[in-house]
Amino acid sequence: MFKLTSLNLNGIRSACSKGLPAWIARHAPDCICVQEIKAQHNDVLGRFEQLAELPGYFHFAAKKGYSGVGIYSRQQPSEVLTGIGEPEFDAEGRYVELRFDSAAIKRSIISCYFPSGSSGEERQQAKFRFLDVIYPHLQRLKAEREFVLCGDVNIAHQAIDLKNWKGNQKNSGFLPEERAWMSKLLGEGGLVDVYRQLHPDTTDEAYTWWSNRGQAYAKNVGWRLDYHLATPGLAGGAQSAAIYKTEKFSDHAPITIEYDWQV
Repeated sequence: MFKLTSLNLNGIRSACSKGLPAWIARHAPDCICVQEIKAQHNDVLGRFEQLAELPGYFHFAAKKGYSGVGIYSRQQPSEVLTGIGEPEFDAEGRYVELRFDSAAIKRSIISCYFPSGSSGEERQQAKFRFLDVIYPHLQRLKAEREFVLCGDVNIAHQAIDLKNWKGNQKNSGFLPEERAWMSKLLGEGGLVDVYRQLHPDTTDEAYTWWSNRGQAYAKNVGWRLDYHLATPGLAGGAQSAAIYKTEKFSDHAPITIEYDWQV
């Protein structure tokens, strides 16, 4: 089994101070994709280059203390790619792809942090622009290789993916346009929401993010924002999914899926 975890850290220094490295050592994923590391190369150097003996590969944002993604992998990749070729978003450190290619197969694991539009209309429009460019990028990738994209997508796809869906229909993360984009990706786009493939009807236990306001976490007033989005060939090997909530490293929870394939 291949154990693949995704987690938005809300700051790598903060998450590690709350026990993340020890959890990784106990949990023993083969690969963990992280988002919103909020650090630059010099911050990671000598401190977070490895977590629980897993070497890391990163795409840092130009702006200090902002965004950034990484992948910690037990196996060395054949190639590391950063960015999607769009300067606006590549400067924000939103995409890192590890390729594990052989003569027999081409496979990738991607860590991706989609923009949030919750801070206002300007960022919502940036989010829509990102959706417009990441969709064809993933389609081109799908035409040439198998992949799993792990990440904070910042979209709750269906009503069962958040607690207060009726009151959030005009809020970023559950806008009709965002949900339609996700439906297109999972429909004609041909990708698979692996968690929903395994748990099509789960509601409260599916949440991966909780607001820091009020008692959202304690009352489990959450959203499912973190995904494994896979090509059908890899999604077909998914065996089990787990969202870990016993310890809190971030405002997100780690989501782990075990696959019956070898990278």
